[in-house]
Amino acid sequence: MAQAGLGRATGPCWLNYPAENPCFYGNSACLVVVGRMSHLTLPLTDDPALLKALIAALQAENAKISATLRAHDQLIQTLRLRIAKLKKQVFGQSSEKIEREIEQLELALEDLLIASAESEAAVPDGALEAASFEPAEETADRPSRRRPRVSDNTPRERRELDPGTCCPDCGGDLRVVGEDVSEMLDLIAAQMKVVQIARLKKSCRRCERMVQVPAPSRPIPGSMVGAGLLAHILVSKFDDHLPLYRQQEIFARMGADIPDSTLVDWCGRAMKVLAPLIERIEADVMASDLLHADDTPIRVLDRASRDKGLGKGVKKGRIWAYIRDQRPWAGIAPPGAVYAFAPDWKEEHVHRHLAKTRGILQADGYKGYAKLYDPDPDGTPRLRAAACWAHLRRDFHDEWDKTKSAIAREALDRIGALYDIEREITGRPADIRLAARQKHSAPKVAAFFAWSESQLALIPGKGDLAKAFRYGLSRKDAFSLFLSDGRVAIDNNPAERALRPIGIGRKNWLFAGADTGAETLARAMTIIETAKMNGLDPQAYLADILARINDHKINRLGDLLPWNWSPLPTSLPEAA
Repeated sequence: MAQAGLGRATGPCWLNYPAENPCFYGNSACLVVVGRMSHLTLPLTDDPALLKALIAALQAENAKISATLRAHDQLIQTLRLRIAKLKKQVFGQSSEKIEREIEQLELALEDLLIASAESEAAVPDGALEAASFEPAEETADRPSRRRPRVSDNTPRERRELDPGTCCPDCGGDLRVVGEDVSEMLDLIAAQMKVVQIARLKKSCRRCERMVQVPAPSRPIPGSMVGAGLLAHILVSKFDDHLPLYRQQEIFARMGADIPDSTLVDWCGRAMKVLAPLIERIEADVMASDLLHADDTPIRVLDRASRDKGLGKGVKKGRIWAYIRDQRPWAGIAPPGAVYAFAPDWKEEHVHRHLAKTRGILQADGYKGYAKLYDPDPDGTPRLRAAACWAHLRRDFHDEWDKTKSAIAREALDRIGALYDIEREITGRPADIRLAARQKHSAPKVAAFFAWSESQLALIPGKGDLAKAFRYGLSRKDAFSLFLSDGRVAIDNNPAERALRPIGIGRKNWLFAGADTGAETLARAMTIIETAKMNGLDPQAYLADILARINDHKINRLGDLLPWNWSPLPTSLPEAA
């Protein structure tokens, strides 16, 4: 009795096959029948039935092997992606190296799943049944295919399939006893439309007076662009990071040939219309007594340098983000974001941005902030510094990633314990957060800094690990501020999250056209990101605002701020 395993035929055909799955193998000289218990070499005949059975068996087995290989590939990519996300969760929310790795793995896994779905769709039903084998432990690790979640507010179109009124068998009358309902998600493609505004002229039969309704105001006076189209252009460019020349191609496919210069003019004039509202957002957010701040580089086209032959005509500017977000401690002030462009990294820019701000500034260790923390003549500091534990954690993670240092690993574990406490109190009022931190976090922070000082005396002073310890000890008061104020966050992640759209945009537009272009980008992101933070659809919000702002009373401009806004019934179709 042959042992279950790989069967091999001798002679003219050498074929391996899993003995657990009986099948036929053959060539011009022989036919191999492989089973669980035995295998046999037979002469190959011209019997069509036997040949069809051979082809069907080979197709089924090939589909099964292909499905198993795809499942293995998906499992590998899924596990790699899971490991990368766990690293991000444990070692730092904004590690650029891990972020890039996650993006690459997500793209690879997405391509693999699409290819798998495509191949499965092309396999005959019988082959799919034969290929349905998958180990149980792999099934649990494969990404689940959940049904799409669709909002209850999404329009639904009912299509009834009525079998008629007469029975197809006996001709009797049919009565309704129930129905089977299934849903299919579809998309109404974007479509251009021309809105014709016809103002009828009428004359009085008695006095011959001419009567006509005044022309309604337009988002951009003298322009033919409507509020809905203008909002779509702004959101596509500044939130979806779709350059205007690509939008022009899309509009052309819809039947509207809009020149690049016209799109540029519309964007610029729309931002001028929105300027008073953006200024109100900036004034309101920057007056907060607790702000998150961070910055990121942005490449800016420098035409002066290019004309002079200096470098490639591109310089490095900075985009600053200032965030108010009281949701983690149940504050009453609405969330908001302010973006500001600076042509360089000089401290004078942040001093100008924060000239009227008083209270607490949560930021990294940028030296330009130092003077803002100096006390005023009365001895009271205008701003108090709150440091970011996630930033310190990333320094230790980078060292652990390079050297697998046990000291760096312990530092990560100690900081991780603080985050465990924070997860339990997120969203709770400030007084509850403060009490929990005083009880649980304060002893751990004190122990961490005492341990840091002892370790610093034992390691080389010029290494990156020592540099991380010195950074934490030099800002000990800033790292400890969250222990005495329940409003202060443990890290600066709100500001770092606010800058992620800039990183996404860089992949599409590489650099801003000029300093003025980068300033426009910052103002547009201020109103769009603030709308998103307040749970609004930025396109619907901007469409409504642009449709009514020119007729809105200036002393009631606050009604149009994202946290106060409610759409007018007449502007809802335009916003959609």
